[in-house]
Amino acid sequence: MLPVVPALRLAVARYAVPPGSVNRAGCDGCGAPIGLDRPLPALGPTARCPDCRARVGAAPFAVEALLVVAVAVLMLVDGAVAERAALAWWLGCAIPLVLVDLAVHRLPDRLTWPAAAGTWALLGIAALAGAGAGPWLRAVAVGSALGLAFATTTLLFGRRGFGLGDAKLALGVGALLGWQGWGVAATGLVLTFLLSALVSVALLASRRVGWSSHLPFGPFLVAGTCLALLLSP
Repeated sequence: MLPVVPALRLAVARYAVPPGSVNRAGCDGCGAPIGLDRPLPALGPTARCPDCRARVGAAPFAVEALLVVAVAVLMLVDGAVAERAALAWWLGCAIPLVLVDLAVHRLPDRLTWPAAAGTWALLGIAALAGAGAGPWLRAVAVGSALGLAFATTTLLFGRRGFGLGDAKLALGVGALLGWQGWGVAATGLVLTFLLSALVSVALLASRRVGWSSHLPFGPFLVAGTCLALLLSP
């Protein structure tokens, strides 16, 4: 588990920049380069630049905590080897996506497209390995429909709708949920919107956000998906 932490932290550090900005290549404080060739301490749990000690990327232990949750989800959700591989791939992409979206309200293509493509491909292997074409076709249908629906809200409502990053994330989300069945897909969507509504109301009640605030939707989509998979029979 721990060997993947530097790669996940590097993804967060690289892509947690405002939309339209160049991906981060080094420490914001001193410019020292960050990369897998020199992972510590910048890409370790302390997340500090080795030169100036400024924080780099995700907060200390944030990636590690989410990785523990992801491993727990992977262990608790039943499935064949290829199905679990698809879930593991998606969870690995979801961890930096959640942290980037929380930091800068964006879901970069460098993570959303691989998340969707890898999930669809590995579920395809699961279909060939014995699950049959039915679950995979359903997964493709749900993923495509969900991604299209999210993208349509962007085209119709602009910033008031979902972002295109959410639509791309939904391609993999829909595939994972659709593979399990139509009921699981519906449950995932209900849980996603319910979590979003509850958190929004709580933040409004505490006056931490205003009515015009726009919360990142990616973390709720990931959380709703994981809960639906855990609750599926």
